[in-house]
Amino acid sequence: MIKDLLRETEERMNKAVDALRDTLVTIRTGRASPALVERLPVEYYGTPTPLNQLATISVPEPRLLAIRPWDPNALADIERAILKSELGLTPSNDGKIIRLTIPRLTEERRQELVKVVGKRVEEGKVAIRNIRRDAIEDLRELENDFYRGKDDVQEITDKFVARMDETGRDKEREIREI
Repeated sequence: MIKDLLRETEERMNKAVDALRDTLVTIRTGRASPALVERLPVEYYGTPTPLNQLATISVPEPRLLAIRPWDPNALADIERAILKSELGLTPSNDGKIIRLTIPRLTEERRQELVKVVGKRVEEGKVAIRNIRRDAIEDLRELENDFYRGKDDVQEITDKFVARMDETGRDKEREIREI
């Protein structure tokens, strides 16, 4: 019973770490990454559609993204979505491809992004703590095994909080890289 509870707790915490990584991928650094725009919602025939379902996104140069829509009619919709997004990028459209030049980050902007990363990591840690709380409540129902299982839950929690911190440090290092 306790092993099942611990396994379920670990799976939920793993999902929380994965969610943090997915969130951090969308934070712009000084280099081009398709993940920056692939989930960007584009209003396509009245339906919000992720950009990666409408176009091929490639990185021809370290600081350039090329977006080639499968439907040429979607070009204007994609361009509009990029302009409306919080990316702060200006698309360049040649009628077939949209090019996004990723500008170098200023030191001030790097500091802002590091704060955003810290905030996201803290939100992830809160999710981990909530999962721990749920697991401990479930353990209380088992009474006899509560104390033995409580230490195991805390050990798992510490492991995943460390993963969250490591993920955040990696992203901060990437942002600070010039």
